[in-house]
Amino acid sequence: MEDIAQHFMRAVRQSERGDWPYRHWKLRDVLPLDVCTGILTLPIAPPMLGLTDGTRNTYNDSRCFITPALRRKYPGCEALAQALQRPDVAALMAEICDIQANGSYLRMEYIQDLDGAWLEPHRDIKEKLFSMVIYLFLGPDAAEWGTDIYDADKRWVGQSSGEFNSGTIFIAGPATWHGFDPRPIVGVRRLMEINYVSADWRDRQQLAMPEAAIQVW
Repeated sequence: MEDIAQHFMRAVRQSERGDWPYRHWKLRDVLPLDVCTGILTLPIAPPMLGLTDGTRNTYNDSRCFITPALRRKYPGCEALAQALQRPDVAALMAEICDIQANGSYLRMEYIQDLDGAWLEPHRDIKEKLFSMVIYLFLGPDAAEWGTDIYDADKRWVGQSSGEFNSGTIFIAGPATWHGFDPRPIVGVRRLMEINYVSADWRDRQQLAMPEAAIQVW
């Protein structure tokens, strides 16, 4: 847990901030390599969804959140959750992102997109105090699998690199349009979504530690 926390905090401190088309931070080498390997080798099969409607809410029952049950089953999930729950990690996220992390809750989702998956341009809800994606996919076409970025008029303006073990952070707002335009996925598009969410988050079954709010030093 200590190694994960220190590695993660170093990546956050060294992140590159940008303000167009909205404020965001780009990170590299987010997690220790053995943690990445542990995630990629979890015995969790990608959900066979076929063509989707461009949202994740329509298949909530098939999504893989790092829950207390998964933490008990897989030590790597427990170590990652404990690291991101730490007060010093939370204090750093509060400082960098200018959020009120104290009293929030940790939410982590392991995403495995197959061919046919896509996400329409959307904005995250304000209950997500920050949104972070860590890219964990590999393969000859992986460079094309980054998150698509749009401006305030939902016009495509760019794409995150999707480099292995890189990440992007942003704060939900009125112009934070992002998605994943339809395109071939040969293999599995694996990523982790990390959030601190507000205390009134309704879907408590999605939380890593629903019994323990985050405390900031």
